[in-house]
Amino acid sequence: MKLILTLILICFSFFCHSQTANEHFNNAQAKYKLGDYRGAILDYTKSIETIPNFAAYFNRGLIKHQLEDYRGAVMDFTKAIGLDKGVAEAYTERGKVKGKLQDYRGAIQDYSKAIELEPNNLEAYTNRGVMKASLKDSDGAVKDFNKVIELDPANSNAYLYRGYAKTELGDKNGGCLDLSKAGEFGHRDAYDLIEKLCN
Repeated sequence: MKLILTLILICFSFFCHSQTANEHFNNAQAKYKLGDYRGAILDYTKSIETIPNFAAYFNRGLIKHQLEDYRGAVMDFTKAIGLDKGVAEAYTERGKVKGKLQDYRGAIQDYSKAIELEPNNLEAYTNRGVMKASLKDSDGAVKDFNKVIELDPANSNAYLYRGYAKTELGDKNGGCLDLSKAGEFGHRDAYDLIEKLCN
């Protein structure tokens, strides 16, 4: 009988904590929608303290990124990934923040993991290409932008970035043609770069 009462108390306690965690999580989402980002962070923190969960860490990381608390965002995305290693978006978001911190190699690693989980992840390919270009790996950048264009032939950013990378590799003609294509697809910076790099 004591064992049954103990089990009931444990289950009830877990249910109450779960309900409280959900309430804090829902409050955080409501505060975020109202623009109360710091209040949302506090409620996500309360949710995490009650029951650590992927969604609260992930959402808190997004807000910290938005508030330019990049180190805090990296920590939250890392905690989220520790709870669920199969979510490509978590690696993509952590990669973005690492890029802001100029941890380009770390960002490339995260984008590569996101691509491993989602082989057609345009954002991860694009951002990985930008990080490679930042490390002067123009050849690697071109390969990533090729993949983006293969998946999305009208992607003006990919043409712009690939065009710039090609000019860095000494392929002025190919680069300028890509920049022109970016302009055709409406990229507002394309013609400024053509003027600077192609004439």
